[in-house]
Amino acid sequence: MILVLRVAVATALAMPIAVTAQPERVADTGAVEAVLSQYKAAIKKLDAKGTEDLFAVDSQIFETGGYEGTYTTYLAHHLAPELAAFKSFTFSDYKVSVRFEGPVALATETYRYRIEPKNGAVAERIGVATSVLTRVGNSWKIVSMHNSGRKPKGS
Repeated sequence: MILVLRVAVATALAMPIAVTAQPERVADTGAVEAVLSQYKAAIKKLDAKGTEDLFAVDSQIFETGGYEGTYTTYLAHHLAPELAAFKSFTFSDYKVSVRFEGPVALATETYRYRIEPKNGAVAERIGVATSVLTRVGNSWKIVSMHNSGRKPKGS
């Protein structure tokens, strides 16, 4: 009996399952994508004013293998000083994927980015970010964000 059950479970797991998006999840997906888009737009503008509203108060930020603290701490001690030192920050080849696990949204973003500092060498990288978002009131907030980048091969 146990062997039959194991085979049935293994077979069921191997079979693709068609998932039909529920109407509220379609709206939620758009709302989550909008939060991520607003954040990316602020980075491109080199102006992070107002981005605190996109993050939960107790958020956690991880960047390239390091813990940066809450978004407020990350913004004050890392992001804002970096943006002030940049001449431009551009994204290309951007893709986003959002899925839901209960009340939580899991987002994965892939992209290329180019940073031109006011002084120094231009940096071109391939980046990835994973974010966990939750609904707070009527809006989605980023609870956790982890991003990293690497040099493209041949650079």
